[in-house]
Amino acid sequence: MLRVAPWALLCCASRAPQSSSTAGRSLTAMAAPPAPSVSPGASGGLVAVAQVTSTGDKEHNWRQCSALVRRAAAMGARAVFLPEGFDFIGDSPQHSLELAEPLHGDTVGRYRQLARECDVWLSLGGFHERGQDWDSTGRIYNCHLLLDSSGALVATYRKLHLFDAALPGQPALCESSFTNPGQELLPPIDTPVGKLGLAVCYDLRFPELAQALRGAGAQILTFPSAFTVPTGAAHWEVLLRARAIECQCYVVAAAQTGRHNATRASFGHSLVADPWGTVVAQCHQGPGLCLAHIDLAYLEQVRRDLPVHGHRRGDIYGSLTGTPGT
Repeated sequence: MLRVAPWALLCCASRAPQSSSTAGRSLTAMAAPPAPSVSPGASGGLVAVAQVTSTGDKEHNWRQCSALVRRAAAMGARAVFLPEGFDFIGDSPQHSLELAEPLHGDTVGRYRQLARECDVWLSLGGFHERGQDWDSTGRIYNCHLLLDSSGALVATYRKLHLFDAALPGQPALCESSFTNPGQELLPPIDTPVGKLGLAVCYDLRFPELAQALRGAGAQILTFPSAFTVPTGAAHWEVLLRARAIECQCYVVAAAQTGRHNATRASFGHSLVADPWGTVVAQCHQGPGLCLAHIDLAYLEQVRRDLPVHGHRRGDIYGSLTGTPGT
């Protein structure tokens, strides 16, 4: 019999969505219930999901994010997840281009030192990267960085699907006007909490990407995001839970929250969903943390009891990466 939800700790205050900045508000953690017993040989561990309100002020963003990472490490997290745009959210495409840095710049250097000091892995969910083609293209990459606890850069995933949308009553967003799309999907990365599949925000809407990561061995899918308020209210949780259910993976989704500038705001509601699709930890509005235990023994139980992945009919409809079935 599947149990509903492994142990989780929620530490973000719940507030109704609103448009004013929520940066700097203090949040009170709830008391943690006891962790479940884990079978011998099982692995996983405590993960922390940071929710922030980034602006065009890099120093403000660093103070906000680094304080949450240190707080999560003090609470025992083995890995900390930051959202898309953790480094900054610019006022315009031109502003974003001006603020962007290469991977060897000051911002990544500070986070590498932070990972070492806190002895945690860091998922830096959407860095504005001036890549090696910056001089020729004048465009950047939306790059998901993974740092290990020694501060080494172990993975760089560049967002494949760029968000171009003009919703009624909302400012048009055209990420492709200043961002290059990535060209590869990385295999899952071994981490202390499980095999981690990297994606970014709008990638969430493409289930074939998640299935490809699941097929390559992912146990955790991560979707760091800056969802708009209308799309977040309508689709955020249901899409994340769907990816968890259909891939039988943990889903970890760090999100931006609140108003970044005069024209842009984000939905918030960072969460962790387990392989049964249950939301086991969640923030609402305002900067803060939510924490959850990744229980890989439970993940294996879900996959064993309901072996969906082995029932896929690739011989009929082909693989989800577009290769004809054999």
